[in-house]
Amino acid sequence: MPKETSYGSVIFRREGKEIFYLLLYRKAKEHYKESWDFPKGLIEKGESPEEDVIREVKEETGIEDIKFIKGFKENVKWFYKRDGLNIFKEATYYLAETKTIDVKISFEHDGFRWCKFEEALKLIKFTNTKGILKKANEVLNGGLNKFIN
Repeated sequence: MPKETSYGSVIFRREGKEIFYLLLYRKAKEHYKESWDFPKGLIEKGESPEEDVIREVKEETGIEDIKFIKGFKENVKWFYKRDGLNIFKEATYYLAETKTIDVKISFEHDGFRWCKFEEALKLIKFTNTKGILKKANEVLNGGLNKFIN
């Protein structure tokens, strides 16, 4: 069975005490279901996971100023079908802060939104992605202090 490995990031920014999460929107097409998700992509040969995240975030959003939150690394796994084949997909997400507000989405996506936690949780349809958001939000609100520098 074919396997794909991706790395991505829960990108957030702060406005005073408020935290906003960046979600990218993709319409349903080909082997993709409609979704709101975090920036992520397949790792390229010779890249470290962090280099992949930096490249993918820049390619998909235009954002270049991300700062990783040390220690946050969450993994999800799922299966999907492409060209009649079952594909095993594994994605690892990091948590990263940006000061950038303006987003320039790539051809891969159809929209974006900066959301507060509650709105992001409603937009995200996949349980594993919701779980990543919940863990990130817990970290950023002091629930998992071991991650915060």
